[in-house]
Amino acid sequence: MSRTYAVAAVAAVVLATVLVGGFGLRISRTTSDFYVASRTVRPRLNAAAISGEYLSAASFLGIAGLVLVSGPDMLWYPVGYTAGYLVLLVFVAAPLRRSGAYTLPDFAEGRLESRQVRRLVSVFVVAAGWLYLVPQLQGAGLTLKILTGAPGWLGDVLVASVVVVAVAAGGMRSITFVQVFQYWLKLTALLVPAIFLALAWHDDGRPRVTFDEQLSVFRADHPLYATYGLIVATFLGTMGLPHVVVRFYTSPNGRDARRTTVAVLALIGVFYLLPPVYGALGRLYAPELIHGGDGDAAVLLLPGRLLDGLGGDLLGALIAGGAFAAFLSTASGLTMAVAGVITQDVLPSRGVRHFRLATLLAMCVPLACSLMVSRVPVADSVGMAFAVSASSFCPLLVLGIWWRRLTPPGAIAGLLLGGGSAFLSVAITVSGAVRPPGWPHALLAWPAVWSVPVGFLAMVLVSLATPGRIPSGTNATMTRFHLPEALTSGRHR
Repeated sequence: MSRTYAVAAVAAVVLATVLVGGFGLRISRTTSDFYVASRTVRPRLNAAAISGEYLSAASFLGIAGLVLVSGPDMLWYPVGYTAGYLVLLVFVAAPLRRSGAYTLPDFAEGRLESRQVRRLVSVFVVAAGWLYLVPQLQGAGLTLKILTGAPGWLGDVLVASVVVVAVAAGGMRSITFVQVFQYWLKLTALLVPAIFLALAWHDDGRPRVTFDEQLSVFRADHPLYATYGLIVATFLGTMGLPHVVVRFYTSPNGRDARRTTVAVLALIGVFYLLPPVYGALGRLYAPELIHGGDGDAAVLLLPGRLLDGLGGDLLGALIAGGAFAAFLSTASGLTMAVAGVITQDVLPSRGVRHFRLATLLAMCVPLACSLMVSRVPVADSVGMAFAVSASSFCPLLVLGIWWRRLTPPGAIAGLLLGGGSAFLSVAITVSGAVRPPGWPHALLAWPAVWSVPVGFLAMVLVSLATPGRIPSGTNATMTRFHLPEALTSGRHR
């Protein structure tokens, strides 16, 4: 791939991101604009924005890399990523919007009338956001290194800098337009090259793709358990991802929140048809990546392997631009969610000036971690973030919305035992303290199978043991969650 074209593509994406973000800045005038775009984002626009930030480095590079290295078993990743929105649609989308909250901590305090619960949820939001941000930054470093030969840290720093500028400049109003633009760019960046790569494969005699050699944890290390761990984490983790949840607060009402979710299912479903194509072709034309530890690079390398000359360079540049759009859009959404929590729960004021300071703080820690820790395959590391989200926020949201008897002590117990144990498991896995094979590694690497039930059980049992702690305003709060806005007195915007 021509480095000149690749650098030009990345530069064009960065410039377009800044310009589109600048348009959002021009119409961001109030605090509500910064946090939730004044709750005026319509379903189709919001769905494209959610899809833009949701389709991260794990989706753009990681799934193809996992299919290349580990075979068809890894298709559970896109299935889980997509099906998670069905759970979100059925149980959470509309009631969450009707809660009138700005952030997950807002929801927790409004439902349970407890500052202590709010502070604990804030800690988990920030931790989950940072855990998800690290692979975005590392993926950017890998991409820039492969495309240009630049030092690995440069991509990390570049994405972090652009995201801080875009988010701090215009907040939610600004990044909504950025993420819509980047969704369509990412879809185009995978679809157009995939067509030409498929034609080149056809002209090459349509060689058969085989997966005889696979390096899958699913096959070598308690595969059935690992599969269930992935399914539980991705199905239930989506509803609690901070950058996904915060976008539902931008919908005008609960009905639009549900319509947004249906549109998201369609948009990400179309996108996830493409990465497996790159993984399969990588088996044929980039087999050295199977053992090289760089399976995530398959998407970037394939145009140069199958197509010669200017065509391969241009398609490679398009993929490079799409990859950087993936890093920028997801990192923007995560930074927005974490900055909102830091502004409201850490800094002394909630004004726009403090929000911009929080944006810088929200990026500094994951940037430092991405530069210091060894690189984990992006889809694996994102899967760990899903496990933490599923174990902490899923029980809180489902029980908080649908069970009147949830109490603050129950919520705290569930967050600490479910989410805390999942986070500890992830930390041990990343540190390498427990290595495969064996049950200890499997249980820690895929904790959702046991940590999600632990979270639910802890919340239920402790709540039943503390019936006197049920918040006094529970009936009114539950009514607001489940009745359409037009039927509740004093619409909660």
